[in-house]
Amino acid sequence: MAEKFTIIIEEGEDGYLISEVVGLPGCHTQAKTRDELIKRTKEAIELYLMENKPETIKTKFLGLEQLEITGRIETNS
Repeated sequence: MAEKFTIIIEEGEDGYLISEVVGLPGCHTQAKTRDELIKRTKEAIELYLMENKPETIKTKFLGLEQLEITGRIETNS
């Protein structure tokens, strides 16, 4: 039976795409294209699982949101 993993994909300042696997601490990779990123992420997951025995992930992915903060709150020290 195939396992499903949730990944977060971001674009770095250098233009590379970066993936992070939710629930597998330290499991991440980068690539120039999305196709290459997905391939490398699958490889990273396989290697991670060979070296680590993670506990069953008991969360369900619901979505991502971006929040925009227009101003900073000033504090007096």
